[in-house]
Amino acid sequence: MRMNRGFYTIMAAQFFSSLADNALLIAAIALLTTMKAPAWMTPLLKLFFVLSYVLLAAFVGAFADSMPKGRVMFVTNMIKIAGCAMMFLDVHPLLAYAVVGFGAAAYSPAKYGILTELLPPEKLVAANGWIEGLTVISIILGTVMGGALVNSKVSAMLLGIDFPVIDVGIDTAAEAALSVIMVTYVLAAAFNLKIPDTGARYPHQERNPIKLVADFAGCFTTLWKDKLGQISLAVTTLFWGAGATLQFIVLKWAEKSLGMPLDKAAILQGVFAVGVAVGATAAARFVPLKKALTVMPLGVGMGLIVTTMTMVHTVWIAYVLLVLIGALAGYFVVPMNALLQHRGHVLLSAGHSIAVQNFNENLSVLTMLMLYALMVKLNLDINIVIVLFGLFVAGTMLLAMKKHAANQREHDNLALIGEHKH
Repeated sequence: MRMNRGFYTIMAAQFFSSLADNALLIAAIALLTTMKAPAWMTPLLKLFFVLSYVLLAAFVGAFADSMPKGRVMFVTNMIKIAGCAMMFLDVHPLLAYAVVGFGAAAYSPAKYGILTELLPPEKLVAANGWIEGLTVISIILGTVMGGALVNSKVSAMLLGIDFPVIDVGIDTAAEAALSVIMVTYVLAAAFNLKIPDTGARYPHQERNPIKLVADFAGCFTTLWKDKLGQISLAVTTLFWGAGATLQFIVLKWAEKSLGMPLDKAAILQGVFAVGVAVGATAAARFVPLKKALTVMPLGVGMGLIVTTMTMVHTVWIAYVLLVLIGALAGYFVVPMNALLQHRGHVLLSAGHSIAVQNFNENLSVLTMLMLYALMVKLNLDINIVIVLFGLFVAGTMLLAMKKHAANQREHDNLALIGEHKH
């Protein structure tokens, strides 16, 4: 399906911005390690990043609609650059990464919103497929890039690059990694400036924070009360929380069970993401929107298979297992996401439904990462953490399936009552 040129510019901007976000996470983890920070701080990095998504959910939609989307993406990308620069200036990685998260939270509604302005509805599913696909690739490459940048050989090579006359002031491995990441953000900003103005203008956006929060609360309740909306929202919310936690569990597991250092363990996250991409592609081909809810048992299966990680001690079996877990995750989340976007679009506006979705998913990420950080702080064995995590995912999916079945019965009964009345 042919897309117009503006679409590819947006994709390029999105790709480089996301690539840098993911590389920066690994670089920040490496920074915490060199600072000898306690282990429970590592999952808090993602927590600080995600905090803005939750706190700003009610406001970012209005901000994204207040000026041309390309400009919004440029401004928010500059905020990310500022966050990256803060790490350079020895601001604590948690605070600096929180600033990057602030930029990312404001960037998100703009990148999805501009698609609805730029493309006809029949191209939206394909465009979303592009965005998800490119995001997954940028996560894989960003994670691997971060892993490579913190690798001692690569950083030695980067530090060996000398500029004549000017002293760049880059003396440590972390600074070398950060400077490469900074260049990636700048590249994204350059693409942002090339994004065409779609000409879409919105009525004057509400500025009153109390009204914005009330408005958001209304959208939030609408989506959770909808019988199909609530199931798809519950499942995607669980999925994103689980996915973010699994990222850190895999790093810890690679270190403990497989004896891998951070730069090698980062590749395992990439392997998991490859699985997600395979599953997502398959789902996009084989699961039509009206069959979206039939994939729920796969979520239960995924949770149970996660518990078998505790028995793996060889790297190639770890690869196979992570691809399998990723594929199951991708196969069940894509139809759920499509269903949620569809319900959101029917019940609310696209921007508002994405804000509600972001709020729920990131609240789930926050909660699950805090629980994980607590387990690390309590020195729980990684295998116990994995089993608890897997059973939690399987159990919650079973509950969602029961709730859906109950909704169906209620719906059928109401239909029967309706027939009797006639």
